[in-house]
Amino acid sequence: MRYNYWLLLLVSSVTSAIAQDTIQVVTPHRDSINIVVPKSDSVQVKTNFKTVLKKPDTTYWQRSFVGNLNFNQASFSNWSGGGTNSIALGGVITARALYLRKNISWDNTADLQLGYSRQAGSTLKTADQVVLISVVGVKVAPKWDIIGWGYFNTFFAPGYRYDALPADRTRLQIANFLTPAQLTLALGVSYKPTTWFAIRMSPFAPRLTYIADQSVRVRQDSAGLYRPDPTATVYGVPPGRNLRGQVLAFQLQAVLNRDLTENISLNARYQFFSEYARLSYAVHRLDLTFTAKINRYMSTTFNLIGLYDRDFSNRLQLQQTLALGLVYNVSTFLPAKKKNVDSKTIYTIQPGRF
Repeated sequence: MRYNYWLLLLVSSVTSAIAQDTIQVVTPHRDSINIVVPKSDSVQVKTNFKTVLKKPDTTYWQRSFVGNLNFNQASFSNWSGGGTNSIALGGVITARALYLRKNISWDNTADLQLGYSRQAGSTLKTADQVVLISVVGVKVAPKWDIIGWGYFNTFFAPGYRYDALPADRTRLQIANFLTPAQLTLALGVSYKPTTWFAIRMSPFAPRLTYIADQSVRVRQDSAGLYRPDPTATVYGVPPGRNLRGQVLAFQLQAVLNRDLTENISLNARYQFFSEYARLSYAVHRLDLTFTAKINRYMSTTFNLIGLYDRDFSNRLQLQQTLALGLVYNVSTFLPAKKKNVDSKTIYTIQPGRF
């Protein structure tokens, strides 16, 4: 009779599992392990007592968002040492959305910065950047992908020059939203030896440079002063035109996104771009971001942008900011950790800019 009871229980379990497109083997011990063969469109969640079949997340997306808000203020009243009242406000946003399914990937990042400072009655821009990157890849080897990608950069707001101006001017506009705006579309390969470093090489990388505001055309005269000149070529765009195309060009990009310590991270991106016919006019750009976490809600951020583009200026251009402020961070990425599974090294994907 006892054996008939267990046989009846086993038959009942198998019948129920078949009705759910699964086979569940049950043993009579309360701490037994449930062995489940689920149907292909389900995943199993195990506990000590039962296995629950759930529909998997079919979006295949992982996302991260980091926002920094920085504020600085100084005030003086009858101060014997002198001083000027000032206030500064800036924001930095780094966002990423990664789609992974089998050998297909689609990686999208956004780096946004904007900051202003008001001092002695004047408002000055202290930081401004819009960089959008989208990379579609097909894995052809463990560390190699064939990729198609786009790179877009511009500014949020008008930018001005305050030095080397005629006596009748205090500032001269030299940039604006979509002035300039650059879009590069490239085909090539990506080499990614680790989860935190990658090199992208594109032998075919046409670029478009667009100017929406023609008032930024300025020229330096013989005395070294900058003056408005509608006949000047700026950002490589000839007078009377809004668009410049560079078709036969090469682009290389090296990207690093790594935690140096538990609370300090480094994001770095170097980009090289050149037309094959104008190698002496190659463009070099370096973006560096160091982030030091103070606590859950505060961090210190150091940003550096270096640009050498002879179509923009014959000099090296630098933008540097150091800020202490509030931070908001949300991510669906797994923490970057190294694991050994069946003698194979597995790395999870690190969130942030990449």
